[in-house]
Amino acid sequence: MKQAKFLLLGSGNLGTSLRHILESSWKEISITQESLVISEDGDDIQIPNRLTQGFEADLCFLILGETMPGQREALFSLLKEIAPVPVIIVVEKGEPDLMFKLLEAGSADFITAPLKASDLLPRIWRVINESQRHETLAQTLKERYGLKQLIGESAKFLEEINRIPLMAKCDASILISGETGTGKELCARAIHYLSPRHFKPFVPINCGAVPVDLVENELFGHKRGAFTGATTSEQGLIHEADGGTLFLDEINHLPALAQVKLLRFLQDKEYRPLGSNKMRMADVRLIAAMNIDPEEASRQGIIRQDLFYRLNIISLVLPPLRERREDIMPLAHHFLSVYAAKFQKRVRDFSAQAKQKMLMYDWPGNVRELEHVIERAVVLTDNELMQETDIMLSRRETQTHLESFRVAKTKSIAQFERRYIQDLLLAYEGNVTRAAAAARKNRRALWELIRKHQIDMQGIRSLAKNNRSPA
Repeated sequence: MKQAKFLLLGSGNLGTSLRHILESSWKEISITQESLVISEDGDDIQIPNRLTQGFEADLCFLILGETMPGQREALFSLLKEIAPVPVIIVVEKGEPDLMFKLLEAGSADFITAPLKASDLLPRIWRVINESQRHETLAQTLKERYGLKQLIGESAKFLEEINRIPLMAKCDASILISGETGTGKELCARAIHYLSPRHFKPFVPINCGAVPVDLVENELFGHKRGAFTGATTSEQGLIHEADGGTLFLDEINHLPALAQVKLLRFLQDKEYRPLGSNKMRMADVRLIAAMNIDPEEASRQGIIRQDLFYRLNIISLVLPPLRERREDIMPLAHHFLSVYAAKFQKRVRDFSAQAKQKMLMYDWPGNVRELEHVIERAVVLTDNELMQETDIMLSRRETQTHLESFRVAKTKSIAQFERRYIQDLLLAYEGNVTRAAAAARKNRRALWELIRKHQIDMQGIRSLAKNNRSPA
C-alpha cells in the first residue's frame, strides 16, 4: 500500500492514544495533527486557517471530548468543511442521537474510547479502501440484496427502512426487533450489502434452532478433543464471519453463558474456542434480532442488560403487516410476479374479491405468511386472474376479522383501555390515587376499569418495584 496520509484534528489523551496506535501499526505513514479552533463561548468549532484552502489526506480523525449542546451545529458545518476527505469521529462517549446525526451529515464512522488497535485498524482499512472497490460488483450486490428487496409504501415502514443506508455506513452493533415474518433477516442483509463489508461473508444463525448445548460450539468453534466426539477442530461462525457480518436471529434464545461470552467478544473482539487455551481475534460486525420487545426481554432477564445495551447502539423496529395495510397489495403483486415466473404460470393479477380478502386479513405471520399464501395460490391455480377461492387463509383468523363494525369497535376500545390503564399504573408504580389524578378520572371509576379488564394489581406493583432504580 502507498504511504497513508492521516489528519488528526484535536488533541488530548484521545489524540495521543490514537497517534500511538497509528504510528505503531503502519510503517509507511504520514500524520498531520492540528488542534481545533474553539470559540471563547465554546459553541463554535473551526479547523485552523492554514487548512481552509484544502488539504490532502486519505482519512481525517475528528477527535472530540465532551460535546456541548451548542456545538452540534458547529460539528455538522465542520464535516462539510472537511469534505470530501472521509472522517472518523473519535469520542470519549458516544451519544447515539448525536452519532447518528453525524453519520447522516457525512462522517464515515465513529469510534469511542477506550481506543484499541483491534477495533480501530479494520475500520481504517475499510474506509481507505472503499473508493477502490469494484463499483460494478458493488452495485450488483446492492441491487440483489439491498433496499430494492424491501417493499413498502407506508410511512411507518419507510421511516425505519430509510435509515438503513446510514446504519450500513458505520460499524456499530444493531438490534432489529419485530414480529416473526416481518423481514428482520432481509434488513440485516441489506445493511451488510450496503456497507463497506459487502465483499466479506454475511453469516446468519437462528439461535432458537440450535440446541442449547451446541450454541457455544456453533459460535466459537472448538479444538480437537474439547469434548467427547470432537475428533477434529472446527472454527465456528465468528471465524467464518471475520471481516463481514454475523447475524444472530432470535438472540433471546441464547443461553446465559453464551451471552456472557458474546458480551466479552463484543467488548474486546476476542474469543476462545472450546478446549483452547489461546485467545483469537476476529473483526466482525454483529447484527442481532428478536421477535419480542427487547426492553421487556431485558427487564425479565431473558437477555442480559449489559448485553442488551451493547447490542442496542442502533435499533431498527419493523412494524407488523397489519399496521401497514397499504403495503399488502404491493407485496402481493411482487410475490405474484416472482412465483408466476418461477412456476411458468399465466396468472397476472388479482380479482377484486381476492384483493378484499387479503386486505381484510390480519396476517399474523406477516410478510412471510403473505409470500407463502401467494406461492401456494400460484402453484394451485390455472386462472389468469387470481380468484378469492385461490387465496387460502386461516379460517379462524378470517372469521375473526369479518365481524360487525360495532363488535370490532368494542374490541378495539377494550384493548386500548386495558393497555392504557396498565401503562398508567406502571408509570405511577401501582398507586391508584395518583394514576386516577393523572388520567383525570375519579378513583372509583378507575377501580371499576381495573376490575373490568381484570388487571393484576399485584403484578403491576411487583414489576414497578423491580424496575425502580436502587437507592
